[in-house]
Amino acid sequence: MQRRIFWFLPVMVALVLILVPCLLTSAAQNAAPAGFVSIFDGKSFSGWKVPEGDNGHWKIANGVVDYDAESEAKGDKSLWTVKEYGDFVVRIDWRIKATPYKNPNVPIILPSGDHKLDGNGKEIQMVVPDSDSGILLRGQPKSQVNIWCWPVGSGEVYGYRMDKNMPAEVRAGVTPKLLADKNIGEWNTYEITMRGDRLTVVLNGKTVIQNAQLPGIARRGPLGLQHHGAKTNGQWNSPPALVQFRNIFVKEL
Repeated sequence: MQRRIFWFLPVMVALVLILVPCLLTSAAQNAAPAGFVSIFDGKSFSGWKVPEGDNGHWKIANGVVDYDAESEAKGDKSLWTVKEYGDFVVRIDWRIKATPYKNPNVPIILPSGDHKLDGNGKEIQMVVPDSDSGILLRGQPKSQVNIWCWPVGSGEVYGYRMDKNMPAEVRAGVTPKLLADKNIGEWNTYEITMRGDRLTVVLNGKTVIQNAQLPGIARRGPLGLQHHGAKTNGQWNSPPALVQFRNIFVKEL
């Protein structure tokens, strides 16, 4: 009997040494910073609206929100919070898992938000391995803080930059000041602040959007994680949202 105990004890100790750090890491990932509230528990979609008919494409894997960009839902395929927010700061970690689609239409974006033209006045475009998602603000797809692989960097508000009816200062304001993205597969961290119609985006500790105006944005609305991408005959025909999210914290202002 004693021999069995002596054999069993080292095995138990080894299991404890393996499991305890994993449990502590998981708990630390979901622990909200001071003043913030966690809105993702790492185990369920409690507090979120999974698109009806999604069929498991938005899922939780190893404590993170994981998406394969193939939701079977009809209509809006993005993942939204149940709660609505007005002024807030949201902190969220994200990473792009893979870039199987080569986007042939990626422009060179100038600080003004315009696209660079060649000598014939045509838009210069390049081919970039690309995936695409974003953080949707106040329930509106137009007010989306982009996640993608374009050389201009993540953090821009595409819907406002591309709206030619917007004033020049608005379009320039929602254009990233610098490229702060990490490599594909690495975790990035957003800190997104909304006050009234003003937006500031900090990516990996660097301010890429500062006090940009989003005219007409709703006063309140849910937060969303964007679906993007579709397939034709089994092949991607646009950049897919092959993304993961974790550590989603909100502080209401």
